[in-house]
Amino acid sequence: MHERGRTFLDDLLATASPSGFETPSQRVWTDYVRGFADDVSVDAYGNAVAVHEGAPDAPAIACTGHADEIGFIVRDVLDDGFLRISRIGGSDRTVSKGQHVTVHADEPVQGVIGQTAIHLRDAGDEEYEEIAGQFVDIGATDADEAREHVEVGDPVTFSTDCEELAGDRIAARGIDNRTGAWAAAEGLRRAAERDVDATVYAVSTVQEEVGLQGARMVGVDLDDVDAFVAVDVTHATDNPDVDTERRGPVELGAGPVIARGSANHPVLVELARGAAAADDIDVQLQATGSRTSTDADAFYTARGGVPSLNVSIPNRYMHTPVEVVDLGDLDAVADLLAAVADDAAEAAPFAVDV
Repeated sequence: MHERGRTFLDDLLATASPSGFETPSQRVWTDYVRGFADDVSVDAYGNAVAVHEGAPDAPAIACTGHADEIGFIVRDVLDDGFLRISRIGGSDRTVSKGQHVTVHADEPVQGVIGQTAIHLRDAGDEEYEEIAGQFVDIGATDADEAREHVEVGDPVTFSTDCEELAGDRIAARGIDNRTGAWAAAEGLRRAAERDVDATVYAVSTVQEEVGLQGARMVGVDLDDVDAFVAVDVTHATDNPDVDTERRGPVELGAGPVIARGSANHPVLVELARGAAAADDIDVQLQATGSRTSTDADAFYTARGGVPSLNVSIPNRYMHTPVEVVDLGDLDAVADLLAAVADDAAEAAPFAVDV
């Protein structure tokens, strides 16, 4: 990973972007892609699109990742100054208590999600409260003092930083899916360096975690796109506490994951596998029998059906403050996107032969 790309990744991971509040992160993304894109645009809800203009008769392919992360939102300010919160997306109630958080008010406010000390809890009473029953302590002594700093509707995220682990692995919150947005941008840069014939879009969508909403907008708006490749994270199940029946073939450090089934168009699956083989990129396969649970599920039904593919980054501990990925996998995903764009003209048109 080159130095500018790594700085870009660090900047994305350091910028909070809970669903519905992605603007700061999208600014980081658009600032980066303006360095090599032919054009950059943003729609009314903040979906960001950059493009490399290819040959007039070549296909157009969009590589996408979603900018938003899970989090919380201030639901109420209590008389004693504590804050009640609700979920943004699929926040995990089993990992939230006892964590440092940031309330993203007009000025950031630091707080903690309260956890009663073990000494004051009944032995064996270890039920996890729902997020709606948990609270944030910002140090305020009453509601008036709390409201000087925050108000209802302010988003909240964990305050964990990106940390280097052994080898090429990192841990951070919100790896799901700022890494996918990073890969879309880097894939565009590498495709532009190759001067591919295809027109290539890089897209950073909003509000995936609350129902693929940004992808629904983009799937209609980009009406000249012939195929979408949605990059997201997927579960690496190679850690010891994953039940045997939930283990899959995906491992950290073994390369990008190409999904098969449901939304994944068979021509695009073969295009990606062939491009990976030609460029000596190790890939893994994953079955998606019902749905991908990514933006691909929205793209492929847009405009009566647009060929789509889900390519994933192996990720441990998804939807926790300590998600873990291997930078080698991430770098390889960007290379794979560029290779797919380079071979797209030979694979087009993307249609099944019935």
